Formats: sequence, C-alpha cells, structure tokens
Amino acid sequence: MAEIEDLQETYPGAGTFQFGDSAETSAALIDLVRNSNKRATCAPLRDFKDDPDSMPVVGRIDIVADWDGHPTFVVKTVRVDEVRFCDVTENMAKADGFKDLLAWRKSTKASISRGGNHDPAMPMLFEFFSLVEDLDGRQIEEKS
Repeated sequence: MAEIEDLQETYPGAGTFQFGDSAETSAALIDLVRNSNKRATCAPLRDFKDDPDSMPVVGRIDIVADWDGHPTFVVKTVRVDEVRFCDVTENMAKADGFKDLLAWRKSTKASISRGGNHDPAMPMLFEFFSLVEDLDGRQIEEKS
C-alpha cells in the first residue's frame, strides 16, 4: 500500500501489524491507544513460530495499520516480556488497555481460543511500546 511505503521512507525498516482479530476489535484498540489507555499488546508465543521475524524486538519501529490496512500510528517497542498466561500481572493487563486482570484474562482467553487451544501455562509475548507518531490527520502522499 502506498501509504505504508511512504511511511517506510520516514521510518526505514519499520514493520507493520494490526491490533485485534476483527474490524471492531481493531478499531476499539486503536481508540485505546489514541486515549493513552493502551501501551502494550500481547500474543501467544506460538503465533510467531511460522514467522520469527515478526517477533517484537526492543527498539524496533512498527507501523500499526487499521483493519483495512491504513496506517494509524508509528510505535517503538520499549520492552518485551515472555510470561505464562497465568502469570500476567494486573499492571500488564492495564498496559494492554484493560480495566483489570480479570477482564484481560476473559477477553484474551476468548481471543486465543478462536485461534487455537488455550492453556493457562501457555507462553505469551508481551510487547510494551511508546507512541512515536499518531498519523490521524497526517497527509500521506499517494504515489502513482
């Protein structure tokens, strides 16, 4: 997509990813980032086994796209923790945009279960990020 290519000139080597597993979830998570209520994201470690290059790396810059593939933010990974699902803390859950640990467990378990089996001891990758740029309203030049 031309918008992503233009941003990769500004942020060389930036990867691209989306939040959530549906358009509705993606939009809600983007709103949480915009309101400073989300500064982390997580996924089962197994999600990276077929594409190890997509694993979060401290210091890496990524472009977060909405469900339709349009860029919404540029973020920088500041910390990556591998933790079992059952060992996620209240602070981690809140950084991921949830009101508390119970809400995180319920929602994340449901999401994991849609993509495969859930196990309380399954390893998770927690990626903490800082917002580099909110692209809302930025004019990104279309290339012809």
